[in-house]
Parts: sequence; C-alpha cells; structure tokens
Amino acid sequence: MTTHATSSGEPVGRLLGWLGLRPGGSGIAADPGAPPDGNPSRVRQVRADLIEAIGRFLLDNDLDVSPANLVIAHGAFSGSNPRLARQVAARAVTHGGVTQQWIDEICGEEADPKGQADLDRLMAKLETNLEAFQTRSKAAHQMTRDYGSELEEHLTDLEQLQKTGQIVSNLADLAKAMLERTRKAEDEMRKSEDEAKSLRRNLARAKRDAEVDYLTGLPNRRAFEALFDRHYREGKETPFALSVAFCDIDNFKAINDIHGHDAGDRVLKVIADTLAQISNDNCHVARHGGEEFVMLFRGLTPREVAKKLDDARERLADRRLINRKTDQPFGVITFSGGVADVFGYPEPRAALKAADEALFRAKQAGRNRIEIA
Repeated sequence: MTTHATSSGEPVGRLLGWLGLRPGGSGIAADPGAPPDGNPSRVRQVRADLIEAIGRFLLDNDLDVSPANLVIAHGAFSGSNPRLARQVAARAVTHGGVTQQWIDEICGEEADPKGQADLDRLMAKLETNLEAFQTRSKAAHQMTRDYGSELEEHLTDLEQLQKTGQIVSNLADLAKAMLERTRKAEDEMRKSEDEAKSLRRNLARAKRDAEVDYLTGLPNRRAFEALFDRHYREGKETPFALSVAFCDIDNFKAINDIHGHDAGDRVLKVIADTLAQISNDNCHVARHGGEEFVMLFRGLTPREVAKKLDDARERLADRRLINRKTDQPFGVITFSGGVADVFGYPEPRAALKAADEALFRAKQAGRNRIEIA
C-alpha cells in the first residue's frame, strides 16, 4: 500500500471540514455497520469515523475521489459488504497493494445497484440543495446591495450635516462602520455564490465521469443501459429496427498472462477504437465490463449488424500488433460477437440475454466469428 507522510492529518481534516464534520476518533469503529445506540453524539461520531476511514483509504492509495471509488470505499468500511472488506484487506498487504486498476476491476464484479442508486439520490439531493442555496444567496445578495446603496445615500446626507453637532457626527461614523460591514457581507455572499457554482461544475463532471469507462473512453455499462432503455421506449412508440450485440475479445486472458496487463489494456483500447469507428448517432458502443463490449444499432436488422461487425472483425484480424515494451508480436487479435433483434423478444433484458447466448455459441464454434440469435 502506498502511504504519504501528510495523508493521515491535514488532507483528511480538510475532507471532513468540507463535509461539515470534524475528524473523530483514531479511526473507524470496530463495527461501523452496526446500528448506533441511539445517542445523537454517538451517531455523529460513527458517521465521522466512517468518513475519516473512507478519506484515509482514498488518500493513502492515491485513488480518485470518484463516485465509483466512494461506493467501493463505503461498501468496504461501513460493514455493508463484508466480502468486499475482506478483499480490500487482503489486497492491502500484497506487493501490488490497492491500486486504481484493481479497484476498477472489482467495480465490475460488485455491480452494486443499490449503492449506485443511493449515490444517484445523494447527487440529485445535492443538486437540489445547491439550486435552493443559489436562489436564496442571490436574493440576499441583492437585498444587501440595495441596503448598502441606500445607506450610502443617507451617509452623504449625514456628513453634510456634521456642522449641526456631535450627535450627527457620531451617527455618520456609525453609518460608515455599518456600510463597511455591509460591503464585507456582500463580498462573502459573492464568494459563497462562486463556491456553489464551482461545486455544481464539479458535480456535473463527476456525473459525466460516472458514465465513462476510464480506460477506453467509451460509455460504460451504466450509461449504455440508460441509452438502451430510451431507444427501446422510442421504438415502442414509433416502430423501427433495433438490434443489440455483445462482442468479446478472444483469448484475452492469454494476452494478459503472456504480455502483462499494460499490454492487455492496449489491446482493449484497440478493440474499443475498432468498434467506435462504426458508431454514429444510430450506433452506440460501450464497454460492458472486462474484455466485453456491447453495441446498440438503431435502424439496422441483426443481419445488417452482423455484416458490419464481420467487416470490423476482419479489419482487426489483418492488423499485426506488437508489444512496445518487448517488441514481441501479439499475434492475430480477434473478437467474437452475438447479435439479437431487440423487438423479437418480450422485453429488452431477454434480447440482451439472447445476444449473450449467441456470443457464447460463437466462442464454442471456434471464436473469431459473429452469430445471430
């Protein structure tokens, strides 16, 4: 595990401060997932300990503060996912340690829809609160500015009347002090508005990142499923052909075993680029997980889709890739695919299953081929 001299102090404190909490205790409780005893201070302490443990975990291992990493860290440290906690603990003491690549690999295995749904609700609630804050802040900002302008007018009048006596002079001094405080309050409100805008931008970026596969740059499984549901609903209202396909790299484990994971990542990118070349507004490709990709074709029949994938498969097989670190050739890189007619099945998940089964038949038949369900 990679450690940092400063990671256990200030960064975690700043993280907790940003969340509106103070660092609590020396670490996570022995059983953070257990219900607190009902004491409000105890509830707050448990929450603070959980946040501190998550913060330390992300910082000590140089992990991004991304939605996926937060879900994994919460599952491991809250006690809600004991198996995941055991995986993290075992990995931490290995030579490789906890890395972003390893976290991304187990993300696909965990596929915690409830955790993702909780994160979605949290992000939506944060957006709503930010909108309400900005609305109230703008109104208060305007009121403060108007009050300051009016006060400044009265101040001018008072200064002109200073010759009438010390009382008026004192009132003028008091008004000056009030005006200065008003201006400071206005500056603070402006800063708060700027911080809220920055937070909204970061939130929007986090939501985009949650739907993109970091390695290939393609949409991930989560983004594809939302897209699939939308096209399916539109196709029910205005009929059109809709086909789905699964593509899987042949003998990918052997590539990783022989050439290493870095070389395997390069092959993944090559396959992603190959499939992305045939994508457009009516053809969408996403990384489904591991070495598997999923594609959605609007306006094309399964036979037309199979032809497109066959062409892409042949172009890939004609390429001769070389491991840049060792100059050792990879050999012929191929993929297999399975295609299904979405509206040929009673519901969309059945079509996905049919395409996956067609992919399995392609593998069984010798790989490097496309099968139609």
